[in-house]
Amino acid sequence: MGQWIDIPIADGRSGFRGYLAEPKRKGAGVVIIQEVFGVNQHIREVADQYAEEGFLALAPDIFWRVSSAGLGEIDAFWAPTIPPPVELGFEPADLAKGRALAEKMDLDLTIRDIGDAAACLRARPECTGKVGVVGFCLGGRLAFLAAARNRPDAVAAYYGNLKDNLDEAGAIRCPLVIHFGAEDPISPPAICEAVSAALANHREAEVHVYPGAGHAFNNWARATHYHPAAAALAHARTLATLRKGLGAP
Repeated sequence: MGQWIDIPIADGRSGFRGYLAEPKRKGAGVVIIQEVFGVNQHIREVADQYAEEGFLALAPDIFWRVSSAGLGEIDAFWAPTIPPPVELGFEPADLAKGRALAEKMDLDLTIRDIGDAAACLRARPECTGKVGVVGFCLGGRLAFLAAARNRPDAVAAYYGNLKDNLDEAGAIRCPLVIHFGAEDPISPPAICEAVSAALANHREAEVHVYPGAGHAFNNWARATHYHPAAAALAHARTLATLRKGLGAP
C-alpha cells in the first residue's frame, strides 16, 4: 500500500525518509512513531492499517541522525545524502542495536524531526491539514513529548517510558490517550498513577491500563508480547481520540 518518501527538514539539510501509506481518499494525517526496531515491516503494517481506516499515515525514520544502517557505524547527521531507513528484527541482537541507537539520539532534535514529518503531511494535497501522532514504546514517549512541544491535533501514546517527562504534561492541549499494559515492568502501577495525576487537569486526556497485557501488547509480530483483546480495545480508543482531534476520515 505504501511508498518511501523524502521528508525535508527545516535546517536545510537533505532530510530523512519515511514510509507513507495513503488512504483511498483525502484524509487527516497521522505520524506513526516506531519502537526501537526502526521502520520495520511491523511498523509499515501499522501505517497501512491507519491508511485503510482513512488516514494519511507517515512512519518516519527517527534514527536517521545517528546511523545510516541501524548499526551505529556512521553519523548520518553529517551525511550529504538521505540515509537509508533503519530496519531491525526482534532478536536480542536487534534489541541491543535499537537501544544503542536510542541512547545516541538527541531528544530535542528528534521531536523537531517529528514536527517536520507532520509538516510534510500537512503540505501534501491528500491531507486535510489536521495531523495527529501515534507512537509505540520509544515512540510512545516521543509522541507524548510531541504533544507537549509540537502542538499536533491529537496524540496516542502506547506504553512509553514517561517517568522523566511528566513535567511537560501541562503544555499538552490536544486530545490525548495513553495506553499501558498492567503487566508491563517498564511502566509499573506507580508510574501509570503518576501519569494520570500529571494529566488530571486535562479534560481531553485518557490513561488506560489493560489487565493481562504486558509491554508491546499491540505488536502482532511478536507472539510472546501480543495481546489481541488489549490491542483491539486500545486501537478503538485511539481511533476515537484521533477522530476527536482530526475529524472523521
